[in-house]
Amino acid sequence: MGMHRNLKSIIAAVAAGALVLATAGCGQGSNATEPSDPSDTSPINVVASVNQWGSLARQIGGDDVAVTSILSSTGVDAHDFEPKTSDAAKIAKAEVVVSNGAGYDSWSTKSLSRTTINVSAASVTGAMDGDNPHLWFSKDARAGMAKELTDTFCRVRPALRKDFEKRYEQWKTQEEQVEKLMSDFADAHADPSYAATEAVAYYLMADMGFKDKTPKGYAQSAASEGEAAPADLQEFQSLIESHEVDVVVNNTQEASDATNMITGSAGKSDVPVFDVTEQMPDDYTTLTDWIAALVGDLSDLLDTAETGDADAGEAAGETGESAGESADAASDGASEETSGTESDTSSDAQ
Repeated sequence: MGMHRNLKSIIAAVAAGALVLATAGCGQGSNATEPSDPSDTSPINVVASVNQWGSLARQIGGDDVAVTSILSSTGVDAHDFEPKTSDAAKIAKAEVVVSNGAGYDSWSTKSLSRTTINVSAASVTGAMDGDNPHLWFSKDARAGMAKELTDTFCRVRPALRKDFEKRYEQWKTQEEQVEKLMSDFADAHADPSYAATEAVAYYLMADMGFKDKTPKGYAQSAASEGEAAPADLQEFQSLIESHEVDVVVNNTQEASDATNMITGSAGKSDVPVFDVTEQMPDDYTTLTDWIAALVGDLSDLLDTAETGDADAGEAAGETGESAGESADAASDGASEETSGTESDTSSDAQ
């Protein structure tokens, strides 16, 4: 990935895009098209570049869509993924292609037919090549994509409009619950901070109120997929060892000697490590459930760390009290022995 432009401006653009989409009625999105048969109720053939957006398409479409996700493995480096010929064929035959954009999956739009509708997260949010492309972690991007998918499905299968809109409302209720979890987290943790081996979860951490303290030099090398300079690595490790961050975020799909050094330092310093993948793990069937689980995992990590710190402080206090009591007892004993010795000496002298 190239250098990201100002991430605050990206979040602002994402929010603005979501607001525009929220005011649009069903069937008024950017990919307007007339259905070949307005009475058609067959499942829409949907191909998603990644399973994050594919799962959202399935949430909105239900049984009225047949979704295929090309990239769904957490064991693959998504940035270096090369599709097969069969993948290109699936994309070419799709009625709707759901892509991420922002340079993350440029291969997904190279085989589009003239009649294929492309729903792009980057187009929805205004993100461009070089921006942080991990848009599915943004609550505003998810909101924009859910609305755009609903509008698109309504246009392609107008006879199923009520079903799509019903599922969209259900999705909004579920997403609101996730945002409530984030709000509760922010209320319970004042000014949390983190540093990341790679900016995969930047939007998620921002939504939860975290401050990014990743050293700039390291962040720049990670964004450009370059090797971190020794000085940047040392700065990162010092940040961890001095406990200036509450958690280290680690992208397990971008492992390297540098990331192993960083997570190793975190382990030795008792700084919790939050492992996250880019693609949605097999354990989850919906994007909503996955994001909710990540929020819960982060909350548990910090709560456990804070409890551990409190226990350690209490133990240290108890140790100090015990040491003080032992010192007092030893002092008292020494005084008694001295007093006894003085009496004996006096007696002998007499």
